[in-house]
Amino acid sequence: MTERSTTEPSTTEPSTAGAGRGGRLDTLAPLTPNAWLRFDLVGRMLPDGIRDVLEVGCGQGALGARLALRYRYLGVEPDPESYAVAARRMAGVGGTGEVRNVTVETLDARSFDLVCAFEVLEHIEDDAAAVTGWAARLRPGGWLMLSVPAHQRRFGPADHMAGHFRRYDPEVMSALLTRCGFSDIEVREYGTPLGYLLETARNAVGRRRMARLATMSVEERTAGSGRLLQPSGGAYGAAARWGTAPFRIVQRAFPHTGTGLVVRARLAEGT
Repeated sequence: MTERSTTEPSTTEPSTAGAGRGGRLDTLAPLTPNAWLRFDLVGRMLPDGIRDVLEVGCGQGALGARLALRYRYLGVEPDPESYAVAARRMAGVGGTGEVRNVTVETLDARSFDLVCAFEVLEHIEDDAAAVTGWAARLRPGGWLMLSVPAHQRRFGPADHMAGHFRRYDPEVMSALLTRCGFSDIEVREYGTPLGYLLETARNAVGRRRMARLATMSVEERTAGSGRLLQPSGGAYGAAARWGTAPFRIVQRAFPHTGTGLVVRARLAEGT
């Protein structure tokens, strides 16, 4: 059974998006509008008491740069083009962050308080094996945090374009994490109402690219998804942050509806 929080969400921005520091991040590591909707929820669901964070598939490092200002952060990204951008961003913002152009399977035997993977699991055919592998990187009592597209019924051209195998209903996600040895599972949705408009736009792009996508493998589409429609900085970053601000407030009133899921779960004792 999916566990949902009964506490009222915070009405403050995540601390890494404050006025001074946030403006610098907007320039060096801008988030897309949809990523701002996601980060609003991620920031409020980050567990207390964590220090060491591993992000699997950090893409171009926009969210990782923000985490690196709060934690000892390691991001892994197998796509060399996305990795190069992430490495520049991590060096530019400072903090305690590192990015490597490797897969999580090739890391040395390190363990972490939190393993996170944002918009990654839907790209992996054997999702249970992936979650089990990520769990092996956690310290006893450690946390897993994921974000994924919500609701299989909404699978569309944008998912095909990005190399997704599936989307997730909350109950399906909760059952998967339970099978993989997690407890204290909390699933929330985000994206109402702006996420629906953004998803419609991405589906339109996907439909226009359908012929080209037919010649590409899932692996190629997945590798390119981290670079797709990503901002390069400048005025766009600030516009995306401030333009989405009212929608981030509105979506907090609808934690059980939206276009995406954020989930956190704790590794069960003895796992």
